[in-house]
Formats: sequence, C-alpha cells, structure tokens
Amino acid sequence: MIARADGRKSPGASGGDPVHAVSNQSRPLQDYDAWQADRALRAAVAAHGAAWAGESLSEAGRVFASADVLRLAAQANEHRPVLQTHDRQGRRIDEVEFHPAWHRLLGMAVERGLVALPWHDPAAGSQVARAALFYLYSQAEAGTQCPVAMSYGAVPVLRHVAGQHPDIESLWLPRLLSRRYDGRLVPAADKRGVLFGMGMTERQGGSDVRSNITVAEPLERRGGGQRYRITGHKWFLSAPMCDAFLVLAQTAGGIGCFLLPQFRDDGSRNALRLQRLKDKLGNHSNASSEVEFHGAEGLLLGEEGRGVPTIIEMASYTRLDCVIATAGMQRRALAVALNHAAQRVTFGARLIEHPVMRSVLADLALESEAATQLAMYLASCYEEDADEADRLIGRLLTPAAKFHVCKRGPQFAAEAIEVLGGNGYVEEQDLARIYRELPLLSIWEGSGNVMCLDVLRTLAREPQAAEALTARLSRVGGAHPALDAILARLDALLAVPAEADGRMIAHSITLAVQGALLVRHAPAALADLFCSTRLSETAWGASFGTLPAASPLDEILDRAMPAGIDA
Repeated sequence: MIARADGRKSPGASGGDPVHAVSNQSRPLQDYDAWQADRALRAAVAAHGAAWAGESLSEAGRVFASADVLRLAAQANEHRPVLQTHDRQGRRIDEVEFHPAWHRLLGMAVERGLVALPWHDPAAGSQVARAALFYLYSQAEAGTQCPVAMSYGAVPVLRHVAGQHPDIESLWLPRLLSRRYDGRLVPAADKRGVLFGMGMTERQGGSDVRSNITVAEPLERRGGGQRYRITGHKWFLSAPMCDAFLVLAQTAGGIGCFLLPQFRDDGSRNALRLQRLKDKLGNHSNASSEVEFHGAEGLLLGEEGRGVPTIIEMASYTRLDCVIATAGMQRRALAVALNHAAQRVTFGARLIEHPVMRSVLADLALESEAATQLAMYLASCYEEDADEADRLIGRLLTPAAKFHVCKRGPQFAAEAIEVLGGNGYVEEQDLARIYRELPLLSIWEGSGNVMCLDVLRTLAREPQAAEALTARLSRVGGAHPALDAILARLDALLAVPAEADGRMIAHSITLAVQGALLVRHAPAALADLFCSTRLSETAWGASFGTLPAASPLDEILDRAMPAGIDA
C-alpha cells in the first residue's frame, strides 16, 4: 500500500503493482452545478435584478459543467472546421464542414436563449440573466460564442431598421428570436432559426474601417432598405456559415451597412467566395475566413454614410460579450485551479494549505469576483428599463471594461495553469484552450488601443457620460481611502482627457467601478483587500500572489471554492 504524504491512503494504491498505481492526481472538475458553486455570480445576478432566473441558470450550470458537454467542447476544437470550395463535379459551393459537436453546442446555446432571451421577453433583469447564461456557457466552449454573440448583437440593429424592408420584420427577426437552431445551409425562408455574422475589416485597413475599399452600387434606387450589388473583400469574416452577415461597403454617399444573406431571393447562392480559413492561435472550433464578394446582393440598413454607427450598435453588444466571456473563463480557470489545489499533495500538505499558494489563489479569486461583478453590472446598463445614467455609463464603461478585463485574461489564465504545473500545460486540460482563447477576446471587436480611443470619443461626444459616472461613484465616497484616491485621480484625468492617457483612463474607470461594486455587493473583507491592492498606485506587486501578509485568505478562498470541495 502507498501512503499519501499526509498519511492517508491513496485511492487505487493498494494491491496490484504499486509502482504503476495512479495516485495524488486531482479529479476533473465536472458534473457539478457551476451556478450554485459560484457565490460571486449569484450575488451579482441578485444585485442587478435577475434572481428570478435562478432555476434556469442552475439547469444551465449543470449542463455546461457536465462531462458530456466538456467532451463535446474538446471534440469541437480537436476536429477543426474544413472549407470545401468546390464539389466533386467542380461546382463552386463555398461550404464549411463542422464536427457534430459544434452543432450540438450551438443548439444548446440557442435553445437556452443566449441570442433571444432579452429581446423575446424583455422582463426586468433579462439582460443580466442572459449575461449569466453566457458567462456559464463560456466556461464550456468559446468558439461557438462567436456566432451567438454576433446574432445577439444583430437583433437591436434589425429592430431599429425593421420598417425599411418587409423581409427584416417577416423573415429575419422572427428566425433570430426563434430559440431553434438550424444548422442547414438552405435559404432562410426554409429554416426554423438563423444566425448572423459580421464583416468589417479589410486587408489594407484593419480597425480603420473608414479606409475600406469594398464598394456597393444600387441595383435600382439608392437609400435604406434598397438592394445593392457588393464587390470587394473582407480580411476576416467570422463564422462564415451563418445565414446572413452585416458588412460595410462604400457607397456614393459614404460607408453603408448591409445585410448580406447566403442566398438570393430566387434561392440561388449569393456571390460570397470563401478564399481560405484562418489558421488561428486558438478559437479552433470556430471558422474565421477571408472572403471575396463578386457582385453579392445586400440590403442597405439605415442610410448611406451611416454604416459605421449602424454596425457599431451590434459591436457594442459583442464587446459586452467579450467582457462577460472573459469573466466566465476566468471563473472556470479559477475553479479548476482550486479543485486541483484542494486535492494535490506536495511536500507533506495539500497545495491549498501552502501559504504561498493560498495567496496566489486568493489573488485570482479577487480578480475573478471583480470581473464577475463588473460584467453583470455592465449587462444591466443594457436593460430596456435602465435609467439614463446607467445607459450613459454603459456607453463609456463598455470599451473601458473590454480593454481592462480582457487585457487581464491571459495573465490570469497563465497563473491558473501554473497552479496545475505541467498538468495544466497539456491539451487534456481545458485550461490550455482557455489560455489560447483569452487573447482573442482582447483583440476581437477592437483591440486595446481602439477601445481606449472609443472611451476618449465617448468623453468628447457625450460629456454627460463622465458626469453620470462621477455622480454614481460619488455614492461610495468615504468607503475606502484607496477608492477615494482613485476617484480623485480619475477626476483629474477626465478633466482634460488626452490620447496619451487613454489606457490609464480606461484602467482607472474600470478599477473604480469594480471597487465601487465590491464595496456595495461583496463581503467587506474582499472589498477592502481589492481596494487596497488594486486601487493604490504602489501597494500591489507585479504578479498574482503578492497580497499583504495579513490578508483574509481563508474568507476569500471559502467564498471562491466550488461547492463540494474541501478547502
């Protein structure tokens, strides 16, 4: 019999061949309720008006954390999509083949309302409930989030222009809101549900979409709701097997935003030519393509010259989803690290009993809770019944949070991997996949500097947004000296916002809001430690695990630990 370092018997170590027995390996974190196990998420959802969704969130938490779904996620990433440009007779088909796991995962998301929930039944708290669902779903598989997020963001765009063309009201919106996934490549009229993608960036422009050279010419008349012939390319067309795309193209009146479907009205394929799929660092389950348009037909949404503001409405929602997904993946990485540390024995004690490891795990837990609280509050700013102050704050906070939270993601995942050591750096662990996904969320829908410039543009165009934020933050004045200090620094930065200070402004906005949220909605010890370590200019070290010696580690770890695991 082999004894563990702590004196207890090792499972499976008695009898047989002791040299080759497997012992002191942590059990996988699966088949549990990720909603019930996440105290921070439950507190944030309740604080922002969506406690009524607890039953459906619990069901989703069990499904998305099940061994079956985690296995599907691994399969969808192992068996990458394959582009078929031609059939065996040489006809152009431009189809992308996905593993069945991809379709099953997408179906689970669509059926649970990750596209339709806040639009189909906009009850109070429905955006927060949907955000919590997306947060839980992101812990299973990230590639399928791409078409889900784009379809979710397409709904408000189409609703705003529904009167321009009867197809928007009768064909596209009902199928986007159907909660039925239909993965067939057939005309939308023959489908039970549809998904939307988007195409903005081109080879020569990247984020500078106003330099786009793709052109659109009216088939008959110019104007909103009219059909145009589109010729050009997109360097990235995400999820190219979606049923339709929002794309930008130059018109005689400036850039326009177009609804470009896979099929024309007569049932023939539209003239989208997929050139190749990107060989990406991560996000392997999801196809990202280069595409050419050879006179493809599209419907102008809004007016000529208003394409960027039209599509930015969609991008605002997908940026929100980048924040939510990052928070969700951070939570999964933390939970896996805690699960492992609570079981693995090193140097005579469990990992979680070593003081230096406890500091690392508690520091990660602080970061995760702050991101979770922020994501749920930000989602509440998008509620239909949100007050004007929250709407203004949401417009300013969305790019700031996308910058700060998504920048923190890769460093967070790297530290969680290190908790598992070599075991964390192998593909059998979902931490490796999370680590590759997180940089994409910082890049997708605008990389860091683009987000900071958007913060500055919002400050310039809507100074009342800064006023609303300052007024809201003033409510927690006096709660903590470091919080007061960052509010003073933020006031000075906002007084004369300079481009060179863009990153500092975005960081400061996000950290101040996180500190305020934790003061209001988290245990006092957690809020105090977050403020004293994150908000001070000098107190926190350069890496996770440098918390002050007297930090309340037990309380933080107890709160973060998934239910059923003994810390």
